[in-house]
Amino acid sequence: MRLLRLLALLQGHRDWSGAELADRLAVTARTVRADVERLRVLGYRIESRPGVAGGYRLGAGSALPPLLLDDDEAVAVAVGLRAAASGSVRGIEETSLRALAKLEQSLPSRLRHRVDALRAATVSAAAGGPTVDADTLTAVSTAVHRRERLRFDYAGHDGTVTVRDVEPYRLVYTGRRWYLLGWDTDRADWRTFRADRIRPRVPTGPRFAPREPPGGDAVAHVLRGVGSTAWPHPARVRLHAPAERMAQRIPSTAGLLEAVDDHTCLLHTGGESLANLAAFLGTLEVDFDVVDPPELRAVIRTVAARFGRAGQAS
Repeated sequence: MRLLRLLALLQGHRDWSGAELADRLAVTARTVRADVERLRVLGYRIESRPGVAGGYRLGAGSALPPLLLDDDEAVAVAVGLRAAASGSVRGIEETSLRALAKLEQSLPSRLRHRVDALRAATVSAAAGGPTVDADTLTAVSTAVHRRERLRFDYAGHDGTVTVRDVEPYRLVYTGRRWYLLGWDTDRADWRTFRADRIRPRVPTGPRFAPREPPGGDAVAHVLRGVGSTAWPHPARVRLHAPAERMAQRIPSTAGLLEAVDDHTCLLHTGGESLANLAAFLGTLEVDFDVVDPPELRAVIRTVAARFGRAGQAS
């Protein structure tokens, strides 16, 4: 139990002096040193520095040691693995199921019941967008983290493949697709790339100093840029309500809100069909004007007439 308490303290991502750990565990500094050695034998890399300013810190080792998770963390990992097993990243479904099976096997009954209850009470309404290779996401995210230029083959809408040289900034998941936002060095401008069309080349390029994305918000820029292509039926709608108020009702994956004034905002959104889009706008419970497309106005008039007849029926 003392080893687990020591491990929990070290996982707090800070430096601990031997005296602090001894005080927390109610033991001597000598016992702390012995317990640290026991954790090292178990595979944990615990870095130590001597002297007055020295102490202990948990570092990353060459192999994965046993993890210590509290109840909420264990439930979060189990739910995340279950989502990954049926998500949009191709190639990790089987791995996620194996990891989930190992985790659920070791969960105490109280936590297993929480995970089962959450799984039974929720369903996914996410659209089935194209899947992405896990290796592609790993390569791209590594280049983003290391700030290394990325060269990749990119398939356009017409199937034409071009070689791109990009300073990758962020990976953005919209709930339908994965996108890479980066500075295209050949075009000297920001570009958004669908991750399922990327085939990374190795090795990566030189390191770079990251630029500030347009507007300072990578997610907003990607949503604005892909709004016309992410949905089969894109639309722009003026809502008669403040953007701050509508942001509480509309998730970022459903569209991009743009403030017009203190009383109205513009919603860039879309749908699988114009009928579905009209139904979605009706759930917002605010007045609105359709900016485009004109076809959406015709669908709304048809739906309004149908509701009007239903309201008059005896």
